[in-house]
Amino acid sequence: MSVQPKITADLEPEVPPAREPVQPGPSRRTELTAALADYSLVLLFAAVFVALSFTVDHFFSVENMLGLALSVSQIGMVACTMMFCLASRDFDLSVGSTVAFAGVLCAMILEATDSLFLAIGGAVLAGAVIGFINGAVIAYLRINALITTLATMEIVRGLGFIVSHGQAVGVSNEQFIELGIVSLFGIAVPIWVTLGCFIGFGVLLNNTLYGRNTLAIGGNPEASRLAGIRVERTRVLIFLLQGAVAAFAGVILASRITSGQPNAAQGFELSVMSGCVLGGVSLAGGRATISGVVVGVLIMGTVENVMNLLNIDAFYQYLVRGAILLIAVLLDQLKNRGRQA
Repeated sequence: MSVQPKITADLEPEVPPAREPVQPGPSRRTELTAALADYSLVLLFAAVFVALSFTVDHFFSVENMLGLALSVSQIGMVACTMMFCLASRDFDLSVGSTVAFAGVLCAMILEATDSLFLAIGGAVLAGAVIGFINGAVIAYLRINALITTLATMEIVRGLGFIVSHGQAVGVSNEQFIELGIVSLFGIAVPIWVTLGCFIGFGVLLNNTLYGRNTLAIGGNPEASRLAGIRVERTRVLIFLLQGAVAAFAGVILASRITSGQPNAAQGFELSVMSGCVLGGVSLAGGRATISGVVVGVLIMGTVENVMNLLNIDAFYQYLVRGAILLIAVLLDQLKNRGRQA
């Protein structure tokens, strides 16, 4: 009986599959640096706030804190919608004129009809129309936002003087006057309205398609258009909201000063834009946070409040506000260069 020899095949040795190179994760130091960069403005404001509380008399009193919040309430309302304008690579210089015109119109309608609903509704509707015109001209006629809103600023301010004959329009309706001075749980209604704007527009920015589209348009309008975003319609809606909120802020202001004044809110647009830019809203578009806007508005209000407490001349206050705006723009430019590097 013969034994068959075993035939063994030459098997190639198994080669283990190549492993993809493991990308090193961010170090704890890098994460800490990024976190400090994100919250640097909040930390700076907290440090300055504590320092002022110990060095400036009456700064940290309850009365002064409520007065500070009330003084920035209108700026805070409009800053919420200006945030969307800046995030979409636009801006609106006509908000101060819209505030004044809406206050005058509201007072005139109120004196003519004695209807609070018609007065407030008419003023807000007029503001929405102004915003719609701004947005349509910028989005569809492709005219620069600087030229468009600068022209609207002059036109709307002129309309305010024309319809009021250059005079303040007094208000005698007590319900309307109470709107600006009545308190809820010890806090004035305008402050509650501003807090509502911060919460509402924060949700709109972070948790809705509208907010994501706004940031996308600011980041790259052409890519957004190719992705199916209706860029023109979104920009018109941004300006429409801007006008409506500015008009409502004008109504609140008229209630606080018990009259509609055509020369009110001079330089208002610069304060609003300063608060937004100081709060990290990029002038190049595509970047905005509601928390940053809140802190930016509070910084602007705190600086002005402290200068008033220290009896600093109003002429010097102009210098300080201008310097803050310049610093905010410079910081924005440095951030943009750092992201592009």
